[in-house]
Amino acid sequence: MNWFIILIEAIIFIGFFTALVIIPAIKNPAVGIHNYPPEIQEEYFKTHKRIETSPLSARTIIIKSFGIIIFTVILSAGAIFAGADSFWDGFVFAGVLFLIVGAWDTFFIDWVLFANLKIFRLEGTENMDKEYSQKWFHVKGMIFPGSLFLVIISSLTGLIVMVIKSNF
Repeated sequence: MNWFIILIEAIIFIGFFTALVIIPAIKNPAVGIHNYPPEIQEEYFKTHKRIETSPLSARTIIIKSFGIIIFTVILSAGAIFAGADSFWDGFVFAGVLFLIVGAWDTFFIDWVLFANLKIFRLEGTENMDKEYSQKWFHVKGMIFPGSLFLVIISSLTGLIVMVIKSNF
């Protein structure tokens, strides 16, 4: 695999992921309410209609499944473009990019942007600085279910690369 292409793809994927998170959050922060700490959710729901936010709710599963499909397709194409020609090449490629984007999401988007910029605050929770600055909450989310998503997306990407490369 070509590591220069992988580096370029990682930068592009970070940009795509950032846009996928930031644009909806600016338009309507409540869209991603299932990703906010429980204290913020509870305060928000005191003045707004409650929607299901549990990890196993149909709404959350649909959103996360849609993300898995999108990322798997993009990462499969990226892996093949970078020269992956086996299951393990695709698996490692997806895993590396997923870890890079996961670190970016946790350490920059969550810890810096969402913690400090009021534009991302849910209505009625604008002054909950301590709750928005919870670092451990986001690290736990990266560990689980993040590690589960990593295995699923990396496995699917590896399978797609293997099938495409073995048939063409």
